[in-house]
Amino acid sequence: MMIESLQQSIALAAGAAGVLGLLVGSFLNVVIHRVPRMLEREWAQQAAELRGEQAAHDDRYNLVVPGSHCPSCGHRIGPLENIPLLSWLLQRGKCTACGTAIPLRYPVVELATGALSAIAIWRFGATAEGLGALVLTGFLIALAFIDFDTQLLPDNMTLPLLWLGLLFNLGGVFAPLPDAVIGAVAGYLALWTIYWLFKLATGKEGMGYGDFKLLAALGAWFGWMALPAVILLASVVGAAVGIALMVLVRHGRNVPIPFGPYLAGAGLLALYFREPLAGVFGMA
Repeated sequence: MMIESLQQSIALAAGAAGVLGLLVGSFLNVVIHRVPRMLEREWAQQAAELRGEQAAHDDRYNLVVPGSHCPSCGHRIGPLENIPLLSWLLQRGKCTACGTAIPLRYPVVELATGALSAIAIWRFGATAEGLGALVLTGFLIALAFIDFDTQLLPDNMTLPLLWLGLLFNLGGVFAPLPDAVIGAVAGYLALWTIYWLFKLATGKEGMGYGDFKLLAALGAWFGWMALPAVILLASVVGAAVGIALMVLVRHGRNVPIPFGPYLAGAGLLALYFREPLAGVFGMA
């Protein structure tokens, strides 16, 4: 009876986490859409100040203001139009005002966040590990899609993710704190070194500094022993996708492919499949 009750409580907690994850996924769609635009506005404002000009945008624009609206016609999205997954299905993937198609990404992000949130609590329980898994998953999903869209990994997301990893590991939640600190340093330096070796050899930049910071953040969460697995997984998947793009859609070799989504994917694999990967790569 006791084991059955415990299993039921875990199932209920996972279900609740899944529902909460759907709501968080809806918010992550806002983050993915608005954070790059917030950065562009900030950069434009700084450039205008340096030139002694008035900023082009002086209206408030953040994750809350203005309210959710259709980018095409400006239609304000009401509560019934903003129910994760359900609204997209009922509206057949279109704006109710102008009929513009709502990208498939929106329900995909919501579904992925909801599913991974449920898995996190099922896998780790209502513990510090479970909470950490929820936080890390949300950050990685948002960063992956932002980088895919804009080839940017914003400092205002990668750096807090790094500090959060170190804070969780003050109690050794995912890795001993010394391993986490070394992981943060080694993660940054590993890609920094590759960047400069590639640049010296070719005269081109192979990746951005945001990739360094994201790998540093993953090192802070999982410790330095996880870094070889994360780098190898991200590189193999990235190379496979890059080759597929060149062959199938004739993606030009000189067209950059963001590395952040593959790092994020490798981070999620390291989070949820630590034991199998430990056997292959010797992760802690």
